[in-house]
Amino acid sequence: MPKVKLPRKSTAVDMTAMCDVAFLLLSFFILTTKFKAPEALEVVTPKSVSTKPAGTKNVVQILMDKDGKIYFTVGDESVSEKQDIIDMVDQQKSLGLSSQEKAAFAKAGSYIGVPFTQLKSFLSLNADQLKRFSAPGIPIDTANNELTIWMNAAARAFQGKTMALMVKGDNNAKFPSFKGVIDAFKKNEIFKFSMITDPEGVPEGTALFKKRESGAKED
Repeated sequence: MPKVKLPRKSTAVDMTAMCDVAFLLLSFFILTTKFKAPEALEVVTPKSVSTKPAGTKNVVQILMDKDGKIYFTVGDESVSEKQDIIDMVDQQKSLGLSSQEKAAFAKAGSYIGVPFTQLKSFLSLNADQLKRFSAPGIPIDTANNELTIWMNAAARAFQGKTMALMVKGDNNAKFPSFKGVIDAFKKNEIFKFSMITDPEGVPEGTALFKKRESGAKED
């Protein structure tokens, strides 16, 4: 009895639909990804084994660059608190700041790195002038620790809320700068803060590990 030969069918698969789905997913991730904003100040943080990602709510951050200069900044989400802080500082130091100068402090990405004697002129600088400006830093010596006043205003502005105080110091920053920052905290009875470091060897299963695995951008 002769064998019946089955007709051979093509094994080609139409990938058109799959390509459409792939490009739709790619477009979705590109449009929904939140990229990290460029930092106004470059600080190379020391490395550590971290398990907890930095917070993003009610943030007050103190920065120390490699030269030991101190800067004060408040998270962009805390707009009303920023306004309260600059109002209190203006009133306490009788600086005579204009509404435009106060708005410069409240805008996104703003920071303070000058003594009170230069604050009014600093807040009057435009974007191009800020790029060329070399900030001397906030004085933190024993006789004149102006960071104490900034921290006092911040503590009052975030009263009733949990202020996320963070210190971000350059790996080459010297101890006297850090001591001046701690002294400003102590004078305002602030004893809890977090250190921002460059995480390495993040333990599996921790909050920071899951955040990095998901591809989320760190703040």
